[in-house]
Amino acid sequence: MRKIILSILGVVLVIAAIFVAKSIIDSNTKERPPAKKVIKSVYVQKVDNGMVPIVIPANGTVTALQKTSLFSEVEGIFRSSSKPFRPGQEYSKGQVLLRIDAVEYAANVRASKSELYNKIASVMPDLRLDYPDDFKKWQTYLNNFDVNRSLAPLPKPSSDQENYFISGRGIVSGYYNIKNLETRLNKFTIVAPYNGVLTDAVVTEGSLVRPGQRLGEFIDPSAYELEVAIRKSFSDLLKVGEEVDLKNLEGTQQFKGKVSRVNSKIDANSQTVQVFIKIEDAKVKEGMYLEASVAARNVENATSIPRNLLVSQNKVYVVENNVLQLAEINVVHFTSESVIITGLENGTELISAPVPGAFVGMPVEINSNTNLSNIN
Repeated sequence: MRKIILSILGVVLVIAAIFVAKSIIDSNTKERPPAKKVIKSVYVQKVDNGMVPIVIPANGTVTALQKTSLFSEVEGIFRSSSKPFRPGQEYSKGQVLLRIDAVEYAANVRASKSELYNKIASVMPDLRLDYPDDFKKWQTYLNNFDVNRSLAPLPKPSSDQENYFISGRGIVSGYYNIKNLETRLNKFTIVAPYNGVLTDAVVTEGSLVRPGQRLGEFIDPSAYELEVAIRKSFSDLLKVGEEVDLKNLEGTQQFKGKVSRVNSKIDANSQTVQVFIKIEDAKVKEGMYLEASVAARNVENATSIPRNLLVSQNKVYVVENNVLQLAEINVVHFTSESVIITGLENGTELISAPVPGAFVGMPVEINSNTNLSNIN
């Protein structure tokens, strides 16, 4: 009897414990408040279509419009220059850049001139007898003959017989051989072809110069040229003489240039066209890296927006009745930071800053502090 009573009490205690536990759990349950509807604040810009210029960015290295690489065509010792032959040295047109020792070669030229003098002198008696009317001009030529000066032109024959006579004595061939020697003798002295600056000097005074050896580089610092590559789709829009804005990489210096040439050949690999921009600015230096902004054409009824506002490359978010909607647009031109588009009507409220988690139908409210500088 005792065991039965204890068993019944145990069952009653277990059932009581279950009910107590359930009541405790139910008493700790809190009702979840209804979710608040969050409406994001967005910045918008009303579309104002107009004329937007397409500016093509390009870059390249500046080179001198007139640049001369100095090479030697003769052999000898570099003796002197009108100024120290060093990079950065300025020379005026006609000043001596290099003077190579030509003493031995000049002596050979004088010896050849002496031989020609002897040939002419040897035919003078025959000229007096056979061509008395032509004797005087040849005598005058001999009297003015100077082996230390450039050879004067031979007297012009007055008849075919005189010409045959002079040529048969080897005088004409000797004359042209000497003129050839004189031309080569002039190559021992290199003069400045224009006013400019020596930008590179490979040899110094006393150095042995050999034929074909590079001696340095000479440029005209008054005019430079910038070569840039432009997409072929814009090549027909560029005109010679068009003004171009230029700046250095740091953006601290601004320059102006003009399109001087446009190559008619398209690069097969890059599908670009070479455009050459002439620059005349004392601040520009050889080898500078510049960025150019080339105005290609104007797009009517268009606007420019930041690239990060594009959705799927051809859509943008707009606000209609405080709800986000996607509007399709036509992309005309991309730049590194912005894009020129058409297809939006004037007055459309365009999102001017990206909205995290945006989706079609998302309720929004327009921020009264609209940032008008987000759209360029």
